[in-house]
Amino acid sequence: MKNKLSTQMLTLMGLLIALIIVLSNILAIDTQFLKLTFAFIPKMIMGMIFGPFWTAVGSVVADLIGNTMFAKAPFFFGFTLNKILEGLIYGYFFYNKKITWKNCILCTVTVTALINLGLTPLWLSMLYNTPLNSWIIWAPRLVKTAAMLPIQTIVMYGVAKVLPMERLTRNIVGFRRTESW
Repeated sequence: MKNKLSTQMLTLMGLLIALIIVLSNILAIDTQFLKLTFAFIPKMIMGMIFGPFWTAVGSVVADLIGNTMFAKAPFFFGFTLNKILEGLIYGYFFYNKKITWKNCILCTVTVTALINLGLTPLWLSMLYNTPLNSWIIWAPRLVKTAAMLPIQTIVMYGVAKVLPMERLTRNIVGFRRTESW
């Protein structure tokens, strides 16, 4: 994709950012140590359309706006770094690639292992001065992972397969179509 975004592409990105904000802040189940959300859906769509770089940028913008409007905890840059990495991962696995079960599973496992089970417990430990091996951090996280891993994979594959990408991107100036959808 070009480094420049057309007006239509910016508008579409803005809509996806707004959807991320709504899904991750308003329609989320949020506790001090755990957050259940379906914000991965617009991030996946953003990754399919815009690629790793712009998906990371959009994820950071959504995170910063969401934290500004709906702050439930003090701002911590580690979680913003998580959003950057999520955007890069979704863009890597879905931009100009055929949507397969393998890609959906690998993307979900990568995000889960690196971010949900890797970095997030580290940030929570630092933020709340809790030992990294504390059950308070790990018990809800492991239950969430066991429940959400198959759900997230199935939802990602289903949404990617039924999403009318050709119609969605038909009138976007500067958008490079691919036959992989």
